[in-house]
Amino acid sequence: MKIALVHDWLNQIGGAEDVLNVLKRDFPASPVYTSIFAKSLMPAFYQDWDIRALWLDRLPGIYRRHQAFLPLYPLAWDRLALEGFDVILSNKSGFCHGLRFPPASLHICYCLTPTRYVWQLDNYLAGEGLGSAAAFLRPLVARLKRWDYAAAQRVSHFIAISTAVEARIRRFYKRESTVIYPPVATARFASAAGEPVGDYYLVVSRLIPYKRIDLAVKAASELGLKLKIAGAGRDDARLRRLAGDGVEFLGFVPDEALPRLMAGCKALIFPGLEDFGIAPVQAQAAGRPVIAYDGGGALDTVIPGLTGERFSCLTVDSLKEVWRKFDDGAYDPRAIGEHARRFDERVFSQRVAAFVEQAWRARQARQPFQFHDPVPAEEGKSTWNTES
Repeated sequence: MKIALVHDWLNQIGGAEDVLNVLKRDFPASPVYTSIFAKSLMPAFYQDWDIRALWLDRLPGIYRRHQAFLPLYPLAWDRLALEGFDVILSNKSGFCHGLRFPPASLHICYCLTPTRYVWQLDNYLAGEGLGSAAAFLRPLVARLKRWDYAAAQRVSHFIAISTAVEARIRRFYKRESTVIYPPVATARFASAAGEPVGDYYLVVSRLIPYKRIDLAVKAASELGLKLKIAGAGRDDARLRRLAGDGVEFLGFVPDEALPRLMAGCKALIFPGLEDFGIAPVQAQAAGRPVIAYDGGGALDTVIPGLTGERFSCLTVDSLKEVWRKFDDGAYDPRAIGEHARRFDERVFSQRVAAFVEQAWRARQARQPFQFHDPVPAEEGKSTWNTES
C-alpha cells in the first residue's frame, strides 16, 4: 500500500507529535502533509522526513501564533486533494481530516479529539481564562461546525484514542469509531520501577490553564503536602503565586530524568480533563499510582483501587477529599506496571497496522469492514474500561 500521513501542524511538541513519531517509524516511506512546518521549533530529525506543508506555511507569524489563523485552516485543508495514495492516515485534533481524496482511496482518521475549540468552545475558552470571548466567536464557530461535521462524513473510518473521544465522535460527528490507545514508551519508565519512593507527590505537565494544575497547587498547599511540578508554560507565574511552601517548581525536566522522578513519587497528580493523558501511563509503568480527575482518558487508564483513585469534580475540595484519604502503600506496583503495558507503543503499532491492512482488504473486496484485534486480551485489552 502507498500510504500518506497527515498532521494538523508542526510547530510544537506534545502528545500528537508522539503519535506522529510512531506512525512515521511504522510507515517510514510515507510523506507527511501538514499545514505548517516550523523547522526551528521542531526536533532536528524532522528535517530528514518528507514533509509537505500547505500554503499556510508562508504566512508571517503563523509559527508562533497558529491559533490566530483559525478560520483559514478549513479553507486550506479543503483545497488539498491527495491523489496517488491507497491509504491516507490522518492524525487529527484540528481540521486535517477535511482533505479531499479520490473514491479509490481510503481515509482513516486517528482522532485525538473532535476539534475542541469548535465543539467545546465554552470549556476551552474558560480554561484559557477567556470566557467572555465566546460571544464574539460564536458566529464563526457555527460556520466551522457545519464544515467540520461535513468533513467528518467524508472520512472512511475513525479510530478514537479513548472511550471518551469515542463518545465525542459519536455525539458530534454521528460516526462510530474503534478505540486504539496512543503509544506510550512504557519500557523506558518500567526501567526505573523499584526505585525508593520519596516523600513527594508529582505533577508532570505543560503549565497552561486548561491543564488545571492550579487545583493540585491549591490542594497540596492547603493540605500541607509536598508537591513537585515538572514542566514549563505560560501559567507558571500564576501558579507560583498560588503555591505554599511545600510546592516546588522544577521547570523543564529532560526526558532522561523523568523515569526516576516518577518512580520516586508517592503518586502522580493528574488534575485536568484530558482526551487521553500519557503521563498517568508513564507513572504507572514506573509502578506508581495516580490521582486523576474522573473524566476523559483517565476513565481508561486510572482504575480505582488498582492503579490509583479518581476525584469527581474539577474543584479543590473534591481533589482534597480524595487526596486526604490516599495511601500510596495500598497499591501493588507490579499490578500497576502490568496495567500500564496495555498501552505500550508496541501494542499501538500492532493494532494500527492491522486496522489499516484489514480496512484496505475490505475496501478491495468491497466488503463491510469490522476490525479484528490482533492483540491478545491479556496483552493489550483493558477489561476495566468505563463508558464515558
